[in-house]
Amino acid sequence: MTETTQTETLGFQTEVKQLLQLMIHSLYSNKEIFLRELVSNAADAADKLRFEALTQPALLEGDNDLRVRVSFDADAHTVTIEDNGIGMSREEAIAHLGTIAKSGTGDFLRQLSGDQKKDSQLIGQFGVGFYSAFIVADQVDVYSRRAGAPAAEGVRWSSRGEGEFDIAAVEKAERGTRIVLHLKDGEHDFADGWRLRSILKKYSDHIGLPIQMPKEAAPAEGETEAPALEWETVNRASALWTRPRTEVTDAEYTEFYKHVAHDHSDPLAWSHNKVEGKLEYTSLLYVPGRAPFDLYHREAPKGLKLYVQRVFVMDQAEQFLPLYLRFIKGVVDSNDLSLNVSREILQSGPVIDSMKSALTKRSLDMLEKLSKDKPEQYATFWKEFGQVLKEGPAEDYNNREKVAGLLRFASTRGEGDAQTVSLADYLGRMAEGQDKIYYLTGESYTQVRNSPHLEVFRKKGIEVLLLTDRIDEWLMGYLTDFDGKRFVDIARGDLDLGALESEEDKQAQESAAKDKQALVERLKTALGDDVAEVRVSHRLTDSPAVLAIGEQDLGLQMRQILEASGQKVPDSKPVLEINPGHPLIAKLDAEADGERFDDLGRVLFDQAALAAGDSLKDPGAYVARLNKLLLELSA
Repeated sequence: MTETTQTETLGFQTEVKQLLQLMIHSLYSNKEIFLRELVSNAADAADKLRFEALTQPALLEGDNDLRVRVSFDADAHTVTIEDNGIGMSREEAIAHLGTIAKSGTGDFLRQLSGDQKKDSQLIGQFGVGFYSAFIVADQVDVYSRRAGAPAAEGVRWSSRGEGEFDIAAVEKAERGTRIVLHLKDGEHDFADGWRLRSILKKYSDHIGLPIQMPKEAAPAEGETEAPALEWETVNRASALWTRPRTEVTDAEYTEFYKHVAHDHSDPLAWSHNKVEGKLEYTSLLYVPGRAPFDLYHREAPKGLKLYVQRVFVMDQAEQFLPLYLRFIKGVVDSNDLSLNVSREILQSGPVIDSMKSALTKRSLDMLEKLSKDKPEQYATFWKEFGQVLKEGPAEDYNNREKVAGLLRFASTRGEGDAQTVSLADYLGRMAEGQDKIYYLTGESYTQVRNSPHLEVFRKKGIEVLLLTDRIDEWLMGYLTDFDGKRFVDIARGDLDLGALESEEDKQAQESAAKDKQALVERLKTALGDDVAEVRVSHRLTDSPAVLAIGEQDLGLQMRQILEASGQKVPDSKPVLEINPGHPLIAKLDAEADGERFDDLGRVLFDQAALAAGDSLKDPGAYVARLNKLLLELSA
C-alpha cells in the first residue's frame, strides 16, 4: 500500500477533543471493551454493504464472503481490526472520524455525570465507540476504501489523539477498513492471541458474521519460517436470533442487546419468538434499562433492525411497532418480505400490518410479564419510559385497555409522589358502592396533594389518582374507562358521588343550597364575567371555596401547554363553589357593606385560583385588596 499524495493535517471538532481526553484518561474501567466497539463497527460496515449491494451488486467486487479479521504483532505492539465491508471515502473518513456533530457528541458530553462506570455506559449509545481505541492506543491508523471506488481512492487517517489528525490518499486494493492500534506502554499485553480470542468470545460471539484470527502454529520440524498465514473463525458466526431459545444463555442475550442497541447497560427483559404458518418470521425484542438521549424527539430515528432471510436490510425499520413503543429494541427477520424491500413498501400492506399487530402485542405482553414478575425492575422501566407509554391510548385504540393496565400513577393512598399504583390496584381497593375511577390533574404532586378538591374524598376514604405529568390531561381525553369503570375528573363539572353519598348527605346539600341562594346571587354579581357560575359545594370540608372546571372546558394543564406552544386557547370560565359551613363564608354572608363584600368575594375567588395552581390575572389588585383587609383587621 503506497501513499499517493501529501499528507494533510486537520483539527478535530471541539467536542471530539473533549471526548478524546476522556478516552485517553481511561473513561472505561474495563479497557478490553475497545475491541467490542471496533468489531461491532466492522460488523455494521458489513451489514451496510449487504444492504447497498442489493441494488448495486457490483459493490461486492466479486468477494461475497463478508468477515472481520483481528490480528496482532507482539513485536511491534499492534492490534489490527480489518473488515471487507462498505468502507469510507476521504470525505466520509473526515466526517465520521474527525467531526461527529451528527452522532450526538455534544449531548453525550452534557450527560456525563462524573461517575466513571455510568459515563462509560453512554459511549456506544451516542455512536462514538471508535474513540475507545485511544484507551489502549497512543496512535491509531485507519486505512479504508469505499466499495466500488478505484484502488487509488483509498484513504489513510491517522491520529495520536492530541487534537488533530492526518489524512492522505493511498492505494488500497481491497475494499473495507483496516484499523491499526499502536498500543501504549502498559497495554502491550493486548497483543496476545489467547487474550484477544477470549475477549472476542466474551463480547462478540453473537455476531452473525465470521470473526477470524490467524491460526497459531509453530514451524514444522526442519523449517525456519512460520507456515503461510491461515485464518480461523473464533466466534459462532450464526445470528443469535436464529438459534433455539434453549441454546441461548442469558449472558448471550444480554451481550447481543448491547450490540444491537449500542447500549452498555443490561436490558430489563427480552422476548425471543419464532412464528410459523401463514407468516414466517423471527423476532427478538428487548426492553432497555434506561432511556436514550433522544427518546422525546419523535422524529429521531427509531425501530427494529430488519433482516430478510438473515440478510440485513434496514437498520431502523419503524413500521413494525407503534410510536409509543419506540423504546423497544431488537431485530425482526422475515421470510415473507423481498430482499429489495424499501421504506416506502413497508408503509402498509397485509404482511406489514399483521407483523406490526403481533409484535405490538408481544411487546405489551413482555411489559406485562415484567410488571408481574419483577415489580422493582418495572418501576425502573416506568421511571425511564412511562411518559412515552402514556401516548399509547391515543395512538393504539385496539390495545387501549392493555396499555392502560401497564400505566402507573401516584395516589392519595401512596407515600410521596412515587407512581406505583396500577389501575388494577385501584379497582381492588375501591370503596363499597364506588363505580367510578376518580382522578385529579395538576402541575405538581404537592399542589394536587393539598387540593381542596380532595377534601370530601379524604372524609369518605375514597382513593384518588394524582396525575402531574404534562401529558396526563391529554391522556385522560382518550382513556375514558377501564374494566368497565368510567374515569371522573374530580375538578370538573358538578361532583356526583352517587351511591357513596347517603340520603342524609343529599338532603343536607339541598338545604344548604337553598339557605345560601341569596349569597350565591350576590357573589355572581360581584365577580361578574370572571365566573361561569357560583354554587354551593359538595366537595369541601375545610376550605372556604374551590374552582371547578366546566364539563367540556380545557383543564389548566392543557391550557398552559397550548399557550406555551402559541396556540389559541378557547375562552372558558371557572365555576366558584363555596363551602356553606365555613366561618369565612358565614362572615361573607353577613357582610352588609357592598364594597367590602366585593373585596372579600374577589379575595376568595383569587385564593381559590391559587389553590388550583393557576396564575392570577391581576396579582397587584389581589395584593392591594388583601392588604386593605389586613389593615382593617389590625385597626
